[in-house]
Amino acid sequence: MSMIGEYARLTPAELDRAIRDPEWAREHVVELIEAELDAEPAAPEARCHDIDKAWHALDFLLRRIDFPVDIVHGEEEIPGAEGWGYEPPRHLTPERVRVAAEALAATPHEALTEGVSSAELARAEIYPAAVWERGESLDYVTSHYQELVPFFRAAADAGDAILIWLD
Repeated sequence: MSMIGEYARLTPAELDRAIRDPEWAREHVVELIEAELDAEPAAPEARCHDIDKAWHALDFLLRRIDFPVDIVHGEEEIPGAEGWGYEPPRHLTPERVRVAAEALAATPHEALTEGVSSAELARAEIYPAAVWERGESLDYVTSHYQELVPFFRAAADAGDAILIWLD
């Protein structure tokens, strides 16, 4: 099974409700995802987004450059939330989303991979290891990073929080 990094934008009121009622949060996110399945909106218009299997490599690369916000795993757990996938969902508050959006805008994708090779990701056992062991390009990771930039910018502009989980 694959582990996919998932994101959902929530208004502050939706985040408050999600924290109080994690079962509602799960149902709400499923509705958001289903509503966007056919439309496939561009990142700025989307309420949901995924970074496929690039999550672990992004985490590795962002930590390397001391990125100020954990945009891969989130920062605060949703208490009592279970059954979301590989780990409980976490969130970023609207303020942390704003900080992340500003940092993303200030960090070109080239800065993530500067001096890093697929061999280094393989040595660090970054998921999915087989990709890096084959020596594949880091373009897969940087393309997902580039999609996160407008997604986070739109969330910050709207004053939204972001829910994050691995599915």
